[in-house]
Amino acid sequence: MSGICEDRVVVVTGAGRGLGRAHALAFAAEGARLVVNDLGVSLDGGTPGPESPGTPGTPDTPGTPGAPAARVVAEIRAAGGTAVAHHGDIATPEGAASLVTTALDTYGRLDTLVNNAGFLRDRMLVNLDEDDWDAVLRVHLKGHFLPLRHAAAHWRAETKAGRPPTARIVNTGSGAGLLGSVGQAGYSAAKAGIVALTLVAAAELARYGVQVNAIAPAARTRMTERAFATAMAAPATGFDAMAPENVSPLVVWLGSAASDGVTGRVFEAEGGRITVMEGWRPGPTADKGARRSPAEAGETVLKLLARAEPPGAVYGA
Repeated sequence: MSGICEDRVVVVTGAGRGLGRAHALAFAAEGARLVVNDLGVSLDGGTPGPESPGTPGTPDTPGTPGAPAARVVAEIRAAGGTAVAHHGDIATPEGAASLVTTALDTYGRLDTLVNNAGFLRDRMLVNLDEDDWDAVLRVHLKGHFLPLRHAAAHWRAETKAGRPPTARIVNTGSGAGLLGSVGQAGYSAAKAGIVALTLVAAAELARYGVQVNAIAPAARTRMTERAFATAMAAPATGFDAMAPENVSPLVVWLGSAASDGVTGRVFEAEGGRITVMEGWRPGPTADKGARRSPAEAGETVLKLLARAEPPGAVYGA
């Protein structure tokens, strides 16, 4: 195997199935050496969890040969690639630290981190329990922050030691974090936070040779195959636009040295489409130069809104 990631060491979280699995296999096909992380949980984060309907294999008991991470490692090795499994909880300091040390102890370096792990606990706001809110923010937002923090600390130390890296981080956002999604308040909030984290990390880590970008993918995974069954269904013939493998080429390129100079960006990826997302920018504005009354403020806002671009529709609205 050889390609644009030849000999790069790549860590992918949540890589046992869906998008993460597709990313890991695509990196391996381009010559990367992988750390495949997956805790082996159910769709709502329970441990251990059953397979999703229609998916062959054994129950997801972490650390067993049938666990998702181990199966992906076996796939990579069978194709001639190099990979090891990591079953730690990356939303804990210990798990995130061991994720980085697994790469360093196994391969002696770390070049790319792909933050992908997550699960869903969808509820309408009036039915959303605090525990479900906390769990979703923990796995998505904290599960991005902690691996990023530990990887960044390693790369900062390398830079200070005179070994500046060509490092890459690819975070996983969502259209739900850009526009919102009915029934997914926690998920949408977490994904919006990931976008902001990406922008801050890109600005702070550039001095250490680290580029940080995010994707907002649309693909068929456990999190979408039932909620959007019709839209996610594979066609009988022709191009399968919702196959997770369609998203991975962008992730591999962003995780490679070939993406030099691309950082602090968010990309939507779906089927054969890649879109550069343009975030909050100043729109129509009015400055009176003095304090307004509430009525004046309201009148000004209505005039500005009449000139402004309408917001994108919230998913599910």
